Amino acid sequence: MKFGSGTLILNVGGTRYSFPKDVIKDFPLRRVSRLHSCVSEKEVLEVCDDYDHERNEYFFDRHSEAFGFIMLYVKYGKLRFVPHMCELSFYNELIYWGLDRSHLEYCCQRRLDDRMSDTYTFYSEEEEELKKQKKKELKKSPQFNRKWLDRMRRTFEEPTSSVAAQILATVSVLFVIVSMVVLCASTLPDWKTAENNSVEEHRYTENLMGPSGIIEAICMGWFTAECIVRFLVSKNKCDFMRKPLNIIDLMAITPYYISVLMSFFTGENSQLQRAGVTLRVLRMMRIFWVIKLARHFIGLQTLGLTLKRCYREMVMLLVFICVAMAIFGALAQLLESGLDLEDKNEAYASIPASCWWVIISMTTVGYGDMYPFTVPGRILGGMCVVSGIVLLALPITFIYHSFVHCYHELKFRSARCGRSLSLEYLN
Repeated sequence: MKFGSGTLILNVGGTRYSFPKDVIKDFPLRRVSRLHSCVSEKEVLEVCDDYDHERNEYFFDRHSEAFGFIMLYVKYGKLRFVPHMCELSFYNELIYWGLDRSHLEYCCQRRLDDRMSDTYTFYSEEEEELKKQKKKELKKSPQFNRKWLDRMRRTFEEPTSSVAAQILATVSVLFVIVSMVVLCASTLPDWKTAENNSVEEHRYTENLMGPSGIIEAICMGWFTAECIVRFLVSKNKCDFMRKPLNIIDLMAITPYYISVLMSFFTGENSQLQRAGVTLRVLRMMRIFWVIKLARHFIGLQTLGLTLKRCYREMVMLLVFICVAMAIFGALAQLLESGLDLEDKNEAYASIPASCWWVIISMTTVGYGDMYPFTVPGRILGGMCVVSGIVLLALPITFIYHSFVHCYHELKFRSARCGRSLSLEYLN
């Protein structure tokens, strides 16, 4: 497509900008420079919204004031945010015209990072390509099956997506609470006595026919059915198996069936005491059921997301504690037990024992099971407590800010999901 003689006009949001046609080829804005390589009307309309061939005028339905600031960058080489305009909206304009965040001034880059950190909205070409691929896959699948699977998936994965999903989440939470109460109550001596009187059981095998066994079987049936349905309606089965919450579900469900099989095969054999110990361990592994609540409560999700994103800070915290334990543990053992061999403190007989004192002192717990007798040891204890407060406070600050950001991110996602579902319901 050949440009007319004279100048080329860009009409952006009603504001017109004139350029000599010779500068379009090497124009700093990629979207504008693409006009030079357009050879057909279709290609032109892929770049702009409309055009007038006779006047060489190209129309762009974009923010005119933002484009004015972008043109100041083209002229003077400095790009700043438009006053009283959302940073993310301006960033979207930059991407549209072919610029990125690196063209912004450093102060504006920091503002953009803070804004994106607060709202967790990121723009990337990879995400757009993934969305396009998903749309193609959805077009290939039958519409009825797609809607049904999406509805089932939302019902089981998103507790706030519908009334049915809320009811399902409430029932699941009730089953988790009941299973936890039964698991804790089954360790009480009175509960064990009552079950032993009702059902004769082996000393080392768990009771599967008593009240607690029946309640656990019902709860486990619900958890198993829920996990199977979520697996069947999932889009990608491999991704489903790799998700942390689904792995926790399997860790909570598998021990029950293993313990049932072991109880069935061992029977009343009194020589299989190790099997009885294994059953107790498997039974206690069902405590992972409580982590299933993370699927329905944003607080537990925030905790998991914070630990995932702050693993460097957590490692740094552990390094601080280990270094302090090594230093103060060795000094405490020397001052309390290594210098005076006749009147030594037996609680500090070794460095590992002293490290236990260091960790409870640094965390300001102070069980009182061991404490220094000598004056130098007490001075060292005071230094240990103060250093513990300082060392623990340094990385915890970063973890706290990450926790706040993760909490706002999850609330933002939940609110956005609720808004989209509300619009879908209204439409």
